[in-house]
Amino acid sequence: MPLTDREIDLIKSVVVCRKLRRRQYFLYEGEVSKYSAFIIKGAMRQYSVNDKGMEHTVGLFLETSWAGNRESFMTGAPSLYFVDAWEDTEALLISRTDYLNLWMSIPAIVEMSRKLTDEYSFALQKRLHSFITLSSEERYFNLEKTYPEFLQRFPQHIIATYLGISRETLSRIRSHTLKPMEHYGTFPNYVGGSHAA
Repeated sequence: MPLTDREIDLIKSVVVCRKLRRRQYFLYEGEVSKYSAFIIKGAMRQYSVNDKGMEHTVGLFLETSWAGNRESFMTGAPSLYFVDAWEDTEALLISRTDYLNLWMSIPAIVEMSRKLTDEYSFALQKRLHSFITLSSEERYFNLEKTYPEFLQRFPQHIIATYLGISRETLSRIRSHTLKPMEHYGTFPNYVGGSHAA
């Protein structure tokens, strides 16, 4: 849906550009997400830490993606996840209040929000399905086929936690010259290179 000049000016008036250093936190677990970030340059991740100190990555985000905890941002509930910058990152931030104000006044924002919600829901279903039905090797090759840039931008230990496997298992998979099967499903945009906030 096209934007009018007035709508573009209104959006520009409420977004702010922010730089995050590598490993700098954008959101802590237990905090309410006050901002959503649209990545201009860099890479971010969303993850939780269990009581044994093990990380579980639930989202990887690169340029032109929305990063953050969408549930916390939209509902005001405390975040279950940490969100940090894995590379030096530049992002456009918008506050929840400004986002909701734009939602009330710009039809294109309503449409974008609906699509983001749909993508978020579909992504969760597809990712859950992959964890239930695919082997470790299949999940890796699925990621390699769908988002090869993740394997270039994020280290092995993060990729392993994203796939729900150990670093040793990932090393074993990468050391073999197996080919991905053509019928594997693909991860949706949200689950890395996400368009969901």
